[in-house]
Amino acid sequence: MKNLKKILALTLALSAALATTACGSGSAPAASEQTCGCLRIESRHPHFYTISEFEGMKGFMNDRNFGTVRMTVNRAVRQLSNAYVSLINSDTELRKFPSVMLWGAPGVGKSQGVRQIADEIGEKTGKKVTVTDVRLLLFNPVDLRGIPTANEDKTLAVWLKPKIFQMDPSDGVINILFLDEISSAPQSVQAAAYQITLDRTVGEHRLPDNCIVIAAGNRVTDRSVAYTMPKALANRLCHIEIEVDKNSWHEWALSSGINPVVLGFIDYNPSMLMGFDPSVNDLAFPTPRSWEMVSNILNHVSDNISDVFPLISGCVGDAAAYELRMWSEVYDKTPSLEDIFSGRPAGVPTRPEILYAVSSQIPAYSRDHRSETEINNAIDYAARLGTEFRNKIFADMLQIGSIRAHLRKNSIYDDWFVRSGGDWEDYGL
Repeated sequence: MKNLKKILALTLALSAALATTACGSGSAPAASEQTCGCLRIESRHPHFYTISEFEGMKGFMNDRNFGTVRMTVNRAVRQLSNAYVSLINSDTELRKFPSVMLWGAPGVGKSQGVRQIADEIGEKTGKKVTVTDVRLLLFNPVDLRGIPTANEDKTLAVWLKPKIFQMDPSDGVINILFLDEISSAPQSVQAAAYQITLDRTVGEHRLPDNCIVIAAGNRVTDRSVAYTMPKALANRLCHIEIEVDKNSWHEWALSSGINPVVLGFIDYNPSMLMGFDPSVNDLAFPTPRSWEMVSNILNHVSDNISDVFPLISGCVGDAAAYELRMWSEVYDKTPSLEDIFSGRPAGVPTRPEILYAVSSQIPAYSRDHRSETEINNAIDYAARLGTEFRNKIFADMLQIGSIRAHLRKNSIYDDWFVRSGGDWEDYGL
């Protein structure tokens, strides 16, 4: 390391001398910004770094999968949907934008993110968006090219078009080809994906011009079934690493009808959202995906956690299931939602865990009890809570599109919304 520092110091001195000669003055060159992957650093010269900068950059490379950028699901959805919408609205060929590769741990929300991108594109362009989900782990190379058969005069072999290429090419449609589990596919299948990601073809079959290609997979370090991606394929993709974020998950959970007990539990215990550890051989562990499975059990099988405890444990593991069951007992102490929404007297809790429970219940309950009177009563009650929980309830209610018109008419809510810097025009009101 000492020799390296000496070499770098000499290099810096030489670069300064060269810069002085080139500039014709003794002043140091102006600082300029350099970007290396995701790291932004400043150097005294456009091509050389100081010792401390180099050390910081080296540490950055060691700490992270250098060359990829980390994003929450929500940020990735916004970035990608805005890019695609810009291309579509300007009539730019979709092939001008590189195919995207989403990396992340199992259950982190990659597949849900692709569907959110589809919804955003459809909402902002008015086009019908169709997602074709292809699990490459289940494919052989021949499955991508099609089945060979003889032509009519039996002189040549032709390939029957695979179903994944049967897409609507009309102007009113946008197709998304989602190559899921690409990192779990054998390298022979990954090699067959070369043409899809870059040339948008396989053999003689071509994707329509209105098709977006997005791939996703687990990292090798996740100890899932994953093969190292060939460099030739990797260089054809725009890489994004999806990371878990409680706020992103919360927004998605609200819009997706996640059970309020699960929602309140994660709000109160954010660390329970993701419990994946590649060094542990547990089969059931908490992830955003497995909590959605728990929510479906509570919403559609039974909301009595004790009755379905074995099923919940089978999704998120014994420890997380036990904590959820303990948490659910808090809901026995919450005020009656019927009283709150009907305007009858309802006590205001003081214990934080009960306040978290109430703040998860009210937005969920307002989905099915959305008359103007009921919403006004809920707002009046929320305004009696502390600032933190009032703000939480008001922000969550804003995510429910069917009640926004009532929210705007309510003077208490409208005052909070304006003071918070909101603009109703952003919500079409």
